[in-house]
Amino acid sequence: MTQEEKLQIEQRIIDVLKTVYDPEIPVNVYDLGLIYRIDLDDEAHLEMDMTLTAPNCPAADFIMEDVRQRVEAVEGVKSLKLNVVFEPAWDKEMMSDEAKLDLGLL
Repeated sequence: MTQEEKLQIEQRIIDVLKTVYDPEIPVNVYDLGLIYRIDLDDEAHLEMDMTLTAPNCPAADFIMEDVRQRVEAVEGVKSLKLNVVFEPAWDKEMMSDEAKLDLGLL
């Protein structure tokens, strides 16, 4: 896979992550800053680290399954290893400016 192909797949992954929402917050998981790492290797195997707004998030299973299904469906992704991490702990400073604006924090 060329670097350009890899960048295109990574952009498709980001685009699809922007369609996944925490049902309690009207902002997508990418702009919320819940995606810590997207690592696509040269064989199109993807490893991602993500977190939740709180370790006891009641929508955790729903959000994780939504991320898994949508990312695995991205053209060019052969496999996905999705890691849930809580270090560093998520806080509102990890949100994009757009997300902060949407939530009235800017």
